[in-house]
Amino acid sequence: MRSVDGRCGDPYGAPLMSTIPSLAALEAQVKERPLPGHVGIIMDGNGRWAEERGLSRLEGHREGSNSVREVTRAARRMGIQALTLYAFSSQNWSRPIEEVAGLMDLLQEYLDKERREILENGIRLNAVGELDRLPRMVRNPLEALRTESAGNSSMVLTLALSYGGQEEIVAAASRLLSAARTGKLPDRPLTPEAFADYLWTAPLPPVDLVIRTSGEHRVSNFLLWQSAYAEYIFTDTLWPEFRAHHFLACVAEYQHRERRFGLTSAQLPK
Repeated sequence: MRSVDGRCGDPYGAPLMSTIPSLAALEAQVKERPLPGHVGIIMDGNGRWAEERGLSRLEGHREGSNSVREVTRAARRMGIQALTLYAFSSQNWSRPIEEVAGLMDLLQEYLDKERREILENGIRLNAVGELDRLPRMVRNPLEALRTESAGNSSMVLTLALSYGGQEEIVAAASRLLSAARTGKLPDRPLTPEAFADYLWTAPLPPVDLVIRTSGEHRVSNFLLWQSAYAEYIFTDTLWPEFRAHHFLACVAEYQHRERRFGLTSAQLPK
């Protein structure tokens, strides 16, 4: 895991190119190389962005929702199969009551405003986490949109809500033990692939790329199992400032990584 902000935060690399490509040109360049099938994003920095401008933390979260919209659009246009956004962690419930309430209001607002675009663009909305902890004002429109978009196939957009990677693994182990006790456990070896069927993210593919904004270098309990062989990119850019060109630059950086999965470079297909 290493920070590549010189390439990802500044989407055109360093030193700066004399001719900066347009967003469309950058998108075309990225499409020419193999894309990550599943991208996860730790959307960090909303509070700091707001504090730097003398605004409330809630205004930072509101501006961050614009980044969600733009990055989702870019991912769909590029042909990314799955995009998972870390929207609210299990630990975020411990934040001030006013901030949590404001975040729930913003989430409800997002589901209402984005419903049409999600459906018209063939996106399937998914959600993972301890969803029963969400208030009804969020759960009801979330479940309705998940149902409405279930047949869509252009991209899977997953919102990690009240989510924690450790909590997910414990829940999966609990489900597996319950199946064993009731005689419902399939008669097959327990492999990593078989265990993954009990995770909240099943049947999403493993994560290829994890992006974290705001300069922090932590995984923060995000998709711990699924990102076992993911490439990590850290950028100093705060989430409310992270837009499509930053996302494309991170994907371009990913495309220059050599993914060996435990092999040596000499063993990889030429």
